[in-house]
Amino acid sequence: MPSADLSTLEKLRAQLGQEAVVTEWVEVSQERIDLFAKATGDFQWIHVDTERSARESPFGGTIAHGFLTLSLLGKFYDDDIDIPFCDVGVNYGLNKVRFTHPVRAGSRVRGRFVLAQLDDVDNGIQMTWRITFEIEGETRPACVAEHVVRRYFRATASQQGAQT
Repeated sequence: MPSADLSTLEKLRAQLGQEAVVTEWVEVSQERIDLFAKATGDFQWIHVDTERSARESPFGGTIAHGFLTLSLLGKFYDDDIDIPFCDVGVNYGLNKVRFTHPVRAGSRVRGRFVLAQLDDVDNGIQMTWRITFEIEGETRPACVAEHVVRRYFRATASQQGAQT
């Protein structure tokens, strides 16, 4: 999926208010859901009990944890957002998150990233992204979130020399 050219700070700034990135589709398999349950200790039956969920769940089967969907942010940043003039990124937090539609096991989701705000911070930038997590074949998104992330500039050769 083509994304905007974010190779310089000027090009990144030009994306302010624009949809800059649309990620590749990611399958949310039952195995991924089970591994997330194991990692977090959240074994609610609507996520992990396929037989009971098929019988009793209003969703007709198991669904992903909302936080599993949200946790795909890390994968999306790693796979689809290249900001080569920065070295390291850190999660700074979330301003708003809504889980608006269940993600059934076996569904595919992707993220649509709009750069809502871009601020300068010491030795880096702070970006606020509005992300819509789409579900393939569904009209309503799985999740909408406002995520704040900081990226720090790569040290230049002269800065590296000064640090040693």
